[in-house]
Amino acid sequence: MSGAERGTSVPTAIAVTSADLVLPPTDQQTPTAALLHPPDEAPLDAALVDMSVLLEQHGYVVGLYPASLPAAHQRRLHTVRAMLESDRIALLRLDLPPLGVAVLARQLRQLSICDFGAGVIASAARLLSHYIYAGALLASVARLDRIPVSLKSHAKSWMPGTQFGVLAGPRPQMVKVGGGGALAGPDFATQLITARGQLQSEWVTGTLAPAWRVQQLHEVPLPQDSARWWGTGRLIEFAAFIPDISVLYQLVSSVRREVCTWCGIQLIGDRCGFCSAPLTAASSRTGATRALTAGP
Repeated sequence: MSGAERGTSVPTAIAVTSADLVLPPTDQQTPTAALLHPPDEAPLDAALVDMSVLLEQHGYVVGLYPASLPAAHQRRLHTVRAMLESDRIALLRLDLPPLGVAVLARQLRQLSICDFGAGVIASAARLLSHYIYAGALLASVARLDRIPVSLKSHAKSWMPGTQFGVLAGPRPQMVKVGGGGALAGPDFATQLITARGQLQSEWVTGTLAPAWRVQQLHEVPLPQDSARWWGTGRLIEFAAFIPDISVLYQLVSSVRREVCTWCGIQLIGDRCGFCSAPLTAASSRTGATRALTAGP
């Protein structure tokens, strides 16, 4: 099977927790994402109706949300799932920063119209997150608690004009801008998306992007949860990602598919995205890295 084959059935619904996590589609065939509204925007009965409609129209729903999502919103998501008593709703809590979550959501939207089942799409989120280089340029790391920060860096963050390049994933890293260090970037072809907060700097586009040899730059509005995630509104968030659906398709299809022993859905990796049950046998992941160098 070469390239990404488009499915003929209704695609699995990809859902996110705010409109600013819905990035522009990559092409006319990429579907949009559904919104899972917070409790202060929609009562519980409305949320139940919305989810029921999604299930009726799409069969399965894969919901993504950042770990920084307020607790009340997280409880709402799981309450809806529990009240509907549905095993066709996957709720995936991600350690990626908000812009990284938005990038991953769009990649799953791309894959949702390929010949993958809902279980494979849900479990692909964990695989693809390892290929998203998500970070930010920060004016201060004094309140950053999601990345290891040394006492020395905390002290430097109080010095006027100090800026830090921080990588949240796939491997956490932090460098002082102008200090000679460099963030480790991807060794495969990517594009870079940026979102500007209350910080003026050309470091991301003028220094980081050339060093990472990104093929194209995009700018979008800053997600509303980014300041909370990074501990400051004085930032420029960024994420390098694989844009080519053919490469994404090869990455996912190169991993051996398993059947969940609890709910019976097909998946990749070692844990079901719908019921969270672990597999009893380890999955083969050996083909995923090779797909990056194979090309479309």
